[in-house]
Amino acid sequence: MIRDIRGKKQETHRFLKRYFNQQAMSDQLPILIESALQVRNRAYAPYSQFRVGAAVLTDDGSVFTGCNVENASYGLCLCAERAAICSAVAAGHQEFKIIVVAATPLASPCGACRQFLFEFGDQIEVVSVDADQPHDTKTWLSRDLLPDGFRLT
Repeated sequence: MIRDIRGKKQETHRFLKRYFNQQAMSDQLPILIESALQVRNRAYAPYSQFRVGAAVLTDDGSVFTGCNVENASYGLCLCAERAAICSAVAAGHQEFKIIVVAATPLASPCGACRQFLFEFGDQIEVVSVDADQPHDTKTWLSRDLLPDGFRLT
């Protein structure tokens, strides 16, 4: 009986922690969506015309943005997700809660970006939003986008 009560207390604690963490993140989501939509307008996409913006929320509540930057040598293109994370890392951040990716149509991160996100954690919430219809979103965790992601450990 004691074991059951203790297990239920731990389960309740985990639920409350997740609920309040999700509540805090959901309060930030409109700001992140708007930030991703705004930075998307700055994308340099002369070849594909596929403009993408991203906004990442760090563990201390800071928001960093990035947009895709294309290059005539396609291998040198930089995705919005990686640009946002690199901006945050350059400012001293390495722990992320959410990243919002805005594109039309709604798109999930490419394989390289999935691995890049996974490098910083398998619990990062990834939200894709259709830039033309911002209420149209899809959400994953980084671990779900890249099962068995590569770690050099």
